[in-house]
Amino acid sequence: MDQEAHPVSDKTPAALIVHCMLTLLFVIVALHVLRRGVRSPGADGRDRVDHLLHFAMAAAMAIMPWSLGRSLTGRTTMLLCAAATLWFPLTALYRRTTGRVAAIAGRLPSAAGMAAMAWMSRMPHGGAAPAHETLAGGVPVAHHTAAQGAAASGSMTADLVTAALTLCLLGYAVRSLLRSMPTLRTAAGTAHRAAAADPYGHVRDGAMALGTAVMLVLPH
Repeated sequence: MDQEAHPVSDKTPAALIVHCMLTLLFVIVALHVLRRGVRSPGADGRDRVDHLLHFAMAAAMAIMPWSLGRSLTGRTTMLLCAAATLWFPLTALYRRTTGRVAAIAGRLPSAAGMAAMAWMSRMPHGGAAPAHETLAGGVPVAHHTAAQGAAASGSMTADLVTAALTLCLLGYAVRSLLRSMPTLRTAAGTAHRAAAADPYGHVRDGAMALGTAVMLVLPH
């Protein structure tokens, strides 16, 4: 229990530097999203909720590596993030009669980010107590072995989910950051107008996805 009492002091210098850099990144993203939301007075209800969710996620990710981030773990946070995950694809059909598949696909990266947040919030840091501690209470060895097997299976499943979310976020981060390069600005139509209205949007979204992917694989 002592190792959980002071989570910041237990960080190695390298981990501390990485977490400070990630915190700075998420703070910048949160401020940019907030500024973007304030400067869009004509946005409809869906856009306002989108901005609010992105701001809340960036702000939560900024404090998650630190001791205050413990309050962001648990079932309640996980359920809220899961609901936010569903919000993005389900509202893609808002006022649309055509291009629904493309609309859903365009909002999947935001859903993946929220899913990653839900996954990281699923349990308090430190996890459950080791199964071998119950042996002192007279638990049969067979039961202990079965518990170890179930724990190993659960750990493998968790690793697969983490890997899948990380790969999705990395792919989206690369795509978003490359779209901001001058030589690749060939978009037309709706995408071109959106980029003109929010010129740093791709950089912001790509940086957020990259930071979230790093958070998924780092101990915190």
